[in-house]
Amino acid sequence: MALQRRKRTTIGVKAPFLGFIEPMLAEQVDRVPRGNRWIHEIKFDGYRGQLHIANHDVRIYTRRGLDWTKRFRKVAHDADLIDAASAIIDGEIVVPGEDGKTDFATLQNSLTGKADNFLMVAFDLLYLDGPDLRREPLRGRKAALKALVAGT
Repeated sequence: MALQRRKRTTIGVKAPFLGFIEPMLAEQVDRVPRGNRWIHEIKFDGYRGQLHIANHDVRIYTRRGLDWTKRFRKVAHDADLIDAASAIIDGEIVVPGEDGKTDFATLQNSLTGKADNFLMVAFDLLYLDGPDLRREPLRGRKAALKALVAGT
């Protein structure tokens, strides 16, 4: 039985696959920004990761562009559930502790490549099946990401 691809709304500007994208990093500020232009997110204690799906080949890059697919093998394997021929997803690769909070020490101890306790907390969709989404509003990218990973 063949998998049926879901029809999705297209956003963004058509572009060739982008490859590694230098991530925007958090910066420390004296006051929390206010107003409806801001989105506040939880900072997880893990490794920043960029998940690339290109012609169904999955790669995971660190924030410095190193290929850590073998170290995060479980996340790469889980990406097979994503219904896209090509995508770039930005997120944080974490290991949940016993209490559900992310545990950086356990994450570091799990970097053998054989661990099955990794999860990727996806927070941005930068590219999807042809269009570059980086100039789209963040809320639209997040909505597209949510629809993309629903049920995975």
